[in-house]
Amino acid sequence: MEDKAMLPTISRRTYSPFLSNLFDDDFFPVMTNRTSSMPAVNIKENEKNFTLELAVPGMEKKDLKIDINEDVLTISSETKNETEENQDGYKRKEFSYSSFCRSFYIPDNVNREKIGASYKDGILSVELPKQEEEKNKITRQIKIS
Repeated sequence: MEDKAMLPTISRRTYSPFLSNLFDDDFFPVMTNRTSSMPAVNIKENEKNFTLELAVPGMEKKDLKIDINEDVLTISSETKNETEENQDGYKRKEFSYSSFCRSFYIPDNVNREKIGASYKDGILSVELPKQEEEKNKITRQIKIS
């Protein structure tokens, strides 16, 4: 059986307003504060496991979702923020929406039952432990009777 490499497949779900580049000029610095919708990811492999590290600063653990569907691991998030301010006769209301979705093929040698994740200091770490290979592979000759 051939093992698949742990390669990301990118699936984007982003919102792009009609006039998204209207305020790209530095004249409106507050309005140009855009962040990437795809978090950076590091993929590490050693003899015991694969590790995915996603940079998702400012997010809360409850905003992150990890799903496994057959041979695909999907990490996603969707956040909505709304603020309203009433001060000195002025009213200000702002809202924002952000989301991302990243999917990765899971190699055949990963133990899907033991996949785990942790979140600390803006880094989501997903551990994909490899299955233990048979250590005592027996080699012998069979006599034909």
